[in-house]
Amino acid sequence: MSTHEATVRPSPAAHNGSGLRQAFRFGVVGFVGFIADVGGFNLLRIEGPGPLHDYPISAKVISSIAGVIVAWLGNRYWTFRHTRRDRMHHEFLLFAVVSAVGIAIAAACLAISHYLLGYDSQLADNISGNGIGLILATVFRFWAYKHHVFVSRNGEPFTAAYEDEDDEA
Repeated sequence: MSTHEATVRPSPAAHNGSGLRQAFRFGVVGFVGFIADVGGFNLLRIEGPGPLHDYPISAKVISSIAGVIVAWLGNRYWTFRHTRRDRMHHEFLLFAVVSAVGIAIAAACLAISHYLLGYDSQLADNISGNGIGLILATVFRFWAYKHHVFVSRNGEPFTAAYEDEDDEA
């Protein structure tokens, strides 16, 4: 066997556990980002002293930005650490664009509920913006992060083989 022979990587399908680990990590990071987002939203909207009590969309955008920053750090350094980009600012810009679309999805759900349908209680705002909106935005973000933001140097999305290489080292 020559020292120049290519190493054969196992197929990603052979490593379902690694894909599950990535999904689990994405979920954990997302949960921490969710806490930052929902906690921030509710602090900004608290009855009386909340600085944005009468401005639910502004509160949602600001809290979402906080959640995005938390999520980027967690995904960059944990979930997608094998495929993060060398140029951090390019990666963050792509992450921010994808996240902005996710924020728009959540804010649109909130705006439809609050302004079009007239459900304007804090509970209704949480259900539409932090429930339905975040679920739809999360599905979009996972797909976009995996296929457009955190890609390998050759432009391919994450595969389980990357994780196995790191685990063996």
